[in-house]
Amino acid sequence: MSHPIVEIEAVVRPEWIDSNGHLNLAYYVVVFDLATDALYNALDIGDAYRDASSYSCFTAETHTLYEREVHLGDKLRVSSWLLGADTKRLHYFHEMFHVESGERSAAQELLALHIDMRIRRVAPFPPERYAFLQRMVSDHAPATPPRGAGRKIALPG
Repeated sequence: MSHPIVEIEAVVRPEWIDSNGHLNLAYYVVVFDLATDALYNALDIGDAYRDASSYSCFTAETHTLYEREVHLGDKLRVSSWLLGADTKRLHYFHEMFHVESGERSAAQELLALHIDMRIRRVAPFPPERYAFLQRMVSDHAPATPPRGAGRKIALPG
């Protein structure tokens, strides 16, 4: 059975609240970025990988869904899924849940590029890293994509 690669928790801080009295949209992205850091560490492509190899990952595209308000002091849990990986890209998905109610509050889908930091250009993953990422996709990708994955922005009709 598939399961998220990593989960993190966060608490909504006072400086994250906007004039409408709820979490500002930018801070949903901050929490998702913390989840990305944890995911990259779990995939062994985080800061230590960059420092040892001169390779890193840059986000190329994101799509954030805001589904439920969260407020000051709310506890959040973010589950992170690796949906796919090829020789130069990662496709992953974060789901943010309100810990107390269990309701999904937001989701974010991302595409990242593997970058050679010496020339700051897209480069293939080293073969052993690529093989590891393929195993992680095989072991952890959900049988059906999470709700909202692959969604595009468009008006109905």
